[in-house]
Amino acid sequence: MQSNQLDLIPILMQLGLAAGFVFVTIIISGFLGPKKASKNKDVNFECGIESFGNARVPFNVRYFLVAILFVLFDVEVIFMYPWAVNFMELGWEGLYKMGIFMFLLIVGLLYEFKKKGLEFE
Repeated sequence: MQSNQLDLIPILMQLGLAAGFVFVTIIISGFLGPKKASKNKDVNFECGIESFGNARVPFNVRYFLVAILFVLFDVEVIFMYPWAVNFMELGWEGLYKMGIFMFLLIVGLLYEFKKKGLEFE
């Protein structure tokens, strides 16, 4: 199967179209958007309720840790999908490699349980 630079033209066209759409949308919204600022329009609110207090409230780092761990394990599950689709074609070698991958995944999860990274007080 031969490949050359002409095969990249559709990809470059799609990237150019996407970048052009973003650029044109930003320019048009700048022209059509509201221009008058007032004290009433510039008031911050959340869900229709006026905000109060400081927005810089410190959060417990465990919230961020749980979010990062969720993304990490979610991405690892995404890596298992192509393996499951091609399971029969990969044979024993694919099973062995996925076994190593699953072992490392389980070791990481057990480490998190041991460190109590998923528990809240």
